[in-house]
Amino acid sequence: MEFDRPDSKLVTTKQQWARDGRGLTGAHVEPAQRLPPGQRLVDGLPVLDLGQQPVVPTADWRLGVSGLVGQPLSWDWETFSAQPQTHVTADIHCVTTWSSFDNVFSGVPLRHLLDLVKPAPQARFVLVRSFDGYTTNLPLAALDGPDVLLAHSWSHAPLTTEHGGPVRLVVPRLYFWKSAKWLRHLTFLDEDQAGFWEARGYHMNGDPWTEERYG
Repeated sequence: MEFDRPDSKLVTTKQQWARDGRGLTGAHVEPAQRLPPGQRLVDGLPVLDLGQQPVVPTADWRLGVSGLVGQPLSWDWETFSAQPQTHVTADIHCVTTWSSFDNVFSGVPLRHLLDLVKPAPQARFVLVRSFDGYTTNLPLAALDGPDVLLAHSWSHAPLTTEHGGPVRLVVPRLYFWKSAKWLRHLTFLDEDQAGFWEARGYHMNGDPWTEERYG
């Protein structure tokens, strides 16, 4: 599935931000200070998308894993719900310069999925696909953390459609565009492959503390 009608004005604007280096400060901020350089604190979790919010009933939701793994899988909602669950309190940092502290997400630890699928030794990257056709790429090492979730809830309530429900990826250590909404598929790769924003001037990794906004 590809984007039917992405918001072209939004895409054009954000590509211009990449060309202009919007938000870049060049400042050095220690992670212990909590707020990365160039960020401003907001309340709650602002809603950003490409002008489409796919409605995916849990009865129709599926998560697939393929590529360089020993055990590909496909979960329906019942299978997903039967996996180990946890809660994570995390700060979120968006490349558009807002940050939100102490967000409580609930879901399946990504490390649990990694244990099940058994990535091959040569697997070093993951391409993430969403139900709206959005993609983003991440280093496999970035997914192997205790705070990375296949999240189904935020603030102890099911994720709404606007926030990426029924399931979104949450990778707090990277800019939030890497935490794809409406999660559908993970493909494990031996070479990095640019996702939607990465192909439009945004960084292949996305570390807020080193201002990896664009690349």
